Amino acid sequence: MRKFLDNSLLIATQNKGKLAELSKLFDNYQLEIKSPFDFNLKEPDETENTFEGNAKIKAHYAAKETGIPSLADDSGIEVQGLNGAPGVFTANWAETPKGRNFEYAMKKLWLEIDKTKFQKPYKAQFCCTLVLAWPDGHNEVFQGIIKGELVWPGRGTNGHGFDPMFKPYGYEETFGEMDRWEKNKISHRGLAFTKLIKNCFNDIT
Repeated sequence: MRKFLDNSLLIATQNKGKLAELSKLFDNYQLEIKSPFDFNLKEPDETENTFEGNAKIKAHYAAKETGIPSLADDSGIEVQGLNGAPGVFTANWAETPKGRNFEYAMKKLWLEIDKTKFQKPYKAQFCCTLVLAWPDGHNEVFQGIIKGELVWPGRGTNGHGFDPMFKPYGYEETFGEMDRWEKNKISHRGLAFTKLIKNCFNDIT
């Protein structure tokens, strides 16, 4: 594993919710956190059919364009009763003529599940792949998965995406009801981040 020895890190996402969550995780590190907005970077096309493939596209694009090591996330929710959908297409389910709308996406997801023969509770998991890429083309890959079940109607206004309808096993609250930063510690993204820190950084937390 390559150790991270730079002073700056670009978090390669234009999703402001993800940007805030990932930036917060580095609070204890003396790093200058950058984002695509600092460089007017466009969002590259995500043409792969895996979380890892799309995360690599975003991380390597940002690192190459800026000359700064870049961290990209690709994540989504996989529903057992829908054969793992929406999966890598999670954000696409929120697309409307007026832009992404996750209220619409959650209703759409529940209606699709309701058509199946699966019995409640509806099992699902959130998956995250983090890719840390350097300008020389090297990268490290870390994955995190948290399992749980879906609830409807969704509960809570914290987090983003499908958080209000996902209740992780062992908890009574949905991700949408949890304190955002407490959720950050146990989420799929938080689990992948822990692996990243263990392998590439000096863990000072």
